[in-house]
Amino acid sequence: MSTPDGPTDLVGMRERNLALVLAEIDRSQPVTRARLAELTGLTKTTVSARVAALTALGLVSAEDPVRAGRGRPGAPVSVASGPIAGLGLEINVGYLSACVLDLTRRVRIRRSVPRAGAGAGADPHRDVAALGRLAHAVTGQARRAGLTLVGTTVAVPGVLHGGAVNAPNLGWDALPAAELFAEALPPQPLPVTVDNEANLAALGELWFGAGAGLGDYVYVSGETGIGAGIVVAGALFRGTHGAAGELGHVVVAPGGPACRCGGRGCLEQVAGLDAVLRAADVPDTAPAGPDARDCADVLGAGELVRRLEAKDRRALAAAKRAGEGLGIALVAVTNLFDPAALVLGGLPARMAPWLTPHITAALEAGGGRLRGRTPTIWRSELTDGAVLGAAGEVVARVLAAPGAVA
Repeated sequence: MSTPDGPTDLVGMRERNLALVLAEIDRSQPVTRARLAELTGLTKTTVSARVAALTALGLVSAEDPVRAGRGRPGAPVSVASGPIAGLGLEINVGYLSACVLDLTRRVRIRRSVPRAGAGAGADPHRDVAALGRLAHAVTGQARRAGLTLVGTTVAVPGVLHGGAVNAPNLGWDALPAAELFAEALPPQPLPVTVDNEANLAALGELWFGAGAGLGDYVYVSGETGIGAGIVVAGALFRGTHGAAGELGHVVVAPGGPACRCGGRGCLEQVAGLDAVLRAADVPDTAPAGPDARDCADVLGAGELVRRLEAKDRRALAAAKRAGEGLGIALVAVTNLFDPAALVLGGLPARMAPWLTPHITAALEAGGGRLRGRTPTIWRSELTDGAVLGAAGEVVARVLAAPGAVA
């Protein structure tokens, strides 16, 4: 047993200092060791030792020395663009996606493929195997590019309970996804993590989109299902059981159509992709090849937007109904959370020109006068926010615990 001042405590201190130095490099790069000592409050000797350790792990790299005043020129250090990288994966109703980010958060690999059997009977094990094949293919591509993948985060359109996932739109019922993914995916130093796709899309907006400048916001994610990621003070609000943000199951049409969750009149049955396609009489369409950037088109989203642009009467009526349903749900969200902004992602982003007027009208009528303002409605420019957020979450884990990649 070690004492408070014994080996265990010293190891913990080294790990904390390693993370502290790496986080400051990430914020202030390029930065000299002398400046790092000032910013972290650590001694120059400690900083030099931690920078050496981070360099040995492949997490930081030195740049050419820079002279600032008298004395020996300092060699700035920055987060390394390789070889360490993170893998993000997403499984959705119509597609599977993969994204590799290096530690500078630069996208190195992107790949999307249609989900086999989309619209057919549920086969969770087929889904897991397909995601495993995609992960192995991308891992090989990353290896050939000189990258080492140290961790994976998987985005799923469902509610997590421990390591199990309930995803009605995928046909998953208490699937032990974390366990199955760990078996199917390539072995890596960091454990596989699984999270809700709306949460990860909200983080994708924070790290790679407009989120950092929006203040507190609610990200609305939608394809077949609808979810929300709630960002407060730069961090996700998950709720007591990690299930916050199930916007698609807010009731907006009491006594309305039956939902896969067991309820009736849920927002998903009014503004989800399947519901909108039925109302607009739009058939499913196929993506343009196995690597189509927008595999959501496999479910007809592209054709829906084309008909809206052509002012098709049924498509416009379906969009109006969806916008009014979203408006009802987002009035409740706004009155509860008072966000600075509502961010539309996925299908709502593509339909934003036709949805936003109805959402705005609902917000103004449903509490805008009471509060004196309504939140900004922002259309996300990211087409792959969930898988970007998944890969970014791996990078965040490395930055928080750099010693774990050894």
